Amino acid sequence: MSLSADSASAAWVATDPQSQQLFALVRRVAQTPTTVLIRGESGTGKDLLAQLLHSLGPNAAEPCVKIDCAALPPELLESELFGYERGAFTGADRTKPGRLELAGRGSLILDEVAALGLPLQAKLLRVLEERKFERLGGNTSVTIEARLVALSNADLERAVAAHTFREDLFYRLNVLPLRIPPLRERRADIEPLAERFLQLHAEVHRRRTPRLAAAARRRLVEYDFPGNVRELRNLLERAMIQADGEEIGETDLPPQVARPEGEAEKTLEQVEKEYIAAMLERHRGRKSETARVLGISRKTLLEKRKRYELD
Repeated sequence: MSLSADSASAAWVATDPQSQQLFALVRRVAQTPTTVLIRGESGTGKDLLAQLLHSLGPNAAEPCVKIDCAALPPELLESELFGYERGAFTGADRTKPGRLELAGRGSLILDEVAALGLPLQAKLLRVLEERKFERLGGNTSVTIEARLVALSNADLERAVAAHTFREDLFYRLNVLPLRIPPLRERRADIEPLAERFLQLHAEVHRRRTPRLAAAARRRLVEYDFPGNVRELRNLLERAMIQADGEEIGETDLPPQVARPEGEAEKTLEQVEKEYIAAMLERHRGRKSETARVLGISRKTLLEKRKRYELD
């Protein structure tokens, strides 16, 4: 699961000043064994940042183990986290180490830590304080050396106030908090991220990497991305698949991006002007080729180009 330091650093785009500050902080935190809490909206890249933290640390060669606390029922989550001894419960025909143990001297990533039930929160708190635990059905203590990295998109302070998340565990996890800003707060990252994702999608689909037209770039930067980086990655794959040619234009983007809600309706003349401009841009100003695609004569294109002042 873990990335090398070089590949992890390359995977984290840090063009925006906020991203650069976060990356610099991660490099410093990576050299310590301290528990880290990474917070951010869904889709911001918390898992990638956790892997980056591991890869930049002194124990990068050790395992980086992840468990999704929201994906498993409490009883199964407990056995996955702590492991169990043979005979601990029906079906336990062998001893199985848990994720805490498998992480060794590396890192254990607890995704969606707010989904832990209160009993498991108490056990996790003990692990953090005593650095040891027992497998289910066992009485021999196992020492934990791994760094714990907790991820959460939930409002943990509100969960503490609602008594669904232990206050002592929150403060124990929150020793070194890292907050990933949503994409709308670091718009300078959008274009380089888009270029990166288009390269990745092109490799998967075995085709040349498409270009982003200027109008499409502008729309992406202006869009707020409620789904953050994950939404950007998915919509670019869709746009690349449905694009006609090797360039992604504004019309290839989803409606909510290409034409945000509340934007004024355009006249037919405005639509024609923008479409002709986009086609000229896509075909790099080649008038005969653009006219053929538009289904008009070269003379008509020249007349419309002059009328709309399209240089």
